[in-house]
Amino acid sequence: MADKYEDEILEGEVSDDDDQEENKKEPEKYCTLCHRAESQVGKMIDLPNNIHICPDCMQRSFDSMNQQMQTGNFNYGDLLNMPNVSMIDLSSFQNQMGQQKKPKKKKAEKKEPVLDLKKIPAPHKIKATLDEYVIGQEYAKKVMSVAVYNHYKRVATDTMDEIAIEKSNMLMIGPTGCGKTYLVKTLAKLLDVPLAIADATSLTEAGYIGDDIESVVSKLLAAADNDVEKAEHGIIFIDEIDKIAKKKNTNQRDVSGEAVQQGMLKLLEGADVEVPIGANSKNAMVPLTTVNTRNILFICGGAFPDLENIIKERLNKQASIGFYADLKDKYDDDPHILEKVTVEDLRSFGMIPEFIGRLPIIFTMNGLTEDMMVQILSEPRNAILKQYQKLLALDEVKLEFEEGALHAIATKAMEKHTGARALRAILEEYMLDIMYEIPKDDNIGQVTITREYIEGNGGPKILLRGQEVPLLEGNH
Repeated sequence: MADKYEDEILEGEVSDDDDQEENKKEPEKYCTLCHRAESQVGKMIDLPNNIHICPDCMQRSFDSMNQQMQTGNFNYGDLLNMPNVSMIDLSSFQNQMGQQKKPKKKKAEKKEPVLDLKKIPAPHKIKATLDEYVIGQEYAKKVMSVAVYNHYKRVATDTMDEIAIEKSNMLMIGPTGCGKTYLVKTLAKLLDVPLAIADATSLTEAGYIGDDIESVVSKLLAAADNDVEKAEHGIIFIDEIDKIAKKKNTNQRDVSGEAVQQGMLKLLEGADVEVPIGANSKNAMVPLTTVNTRNILFICGGAFPDLENIIKERLNKQASIGFYADLKDKYDDDPHILEKVTVEDLRSFGMIPEFIGRLPIIFTMNGLTEDMMVQILSEPRNAILKQYQKLLALDEVKLEFEEGALHAIATKAMEKHTGARALRAILEEYMLDIMYEIPKDDNIGQVTITREYIEGNGGPKILLRGQEVPLLEGNH
């Protein structure tokens, strides 16, 4: 009897639990049109009067309505006049259908700061890296290293309340081919920041044919893969800055001279600039974004031809009066005349005072000497000779240059007055026959470029399996 009583109690408890679970579960919904269960077709769309429609039926209904409307057999106005339809909110369909397959939001990743003060190399490390790529220009490399280090310290901290650190924009003056652009490229690569190189000759005043002044910022944004935050910590190098000097004795409107200098003032100091994403022109139908130039480092460079004459004229005026007067030709052959440049000389050249004032760091680069040319040929990490040696090494041929040949190449480069750019042109000329002939013979093991070959009095030395014979006679 006791066992039977316990079984009845247990059965009563089980049945009560089942009833509670059934009460908790909502009744299964079935589609009014196709009578399929919600568990089969997914979440139902609920309409008034306890009507449930599955997404498939709803989509088929809309498709047939659209088809009838296109053929002219259906009028939405008739639909709205039907009973109970006005109570339906069509937007709720989209909301409910949109809720079915909502992708899960990924957790927001923590953004690391673009610049870490600890990762910015010290000035001596920056200069040591520049030394590996750029020959000479010791003063210029030192000035740039300190200026860049201070600029990025200012950007990385950017929490000064009482003392506001000004920008370290730079103006580099040097003859063509002395390495201005190359220095900036190496610097940007070292710091791993986006770099935009713009040419001032194409810039014009707003409203005229040419590049707007803001186009230099859009180039930087493109270099930063359209990442505004990354672009705001980049470097803009504006080359040929001397070409926007104020024109003298002209009656035409100066749309590419003084007007461009004035337009660049706000960029250099720091301003919010609207630039197009993925295009250089605001006229294109592309979205615009705002870039703040406050933390962008501007480096301007130019050859400033005839600036030497302005410096000489000023120095001669100062030294032509009194007992200590010097000869007027004292500065004619001075190779370091550019180092004596002052702000007043730049104003005489045609740069407006407001523009010069926003480039507080002004330094000059020396013209290249023959010895520097020889070093440029062989010493930098990616020297021109090393490039040719690499090319021939792929053909398993060793390339050597005699010391005399290097000086002969440097002498010819000096005569062209185009700086280090002349070296590549001269080498291309003399290496053409060698690069053409060597792949013909697999027995060639080594080529030595001689001074006689460069001067046109002989040929290079070719090493064939331990035997040294001239292969080519000088054709130049």
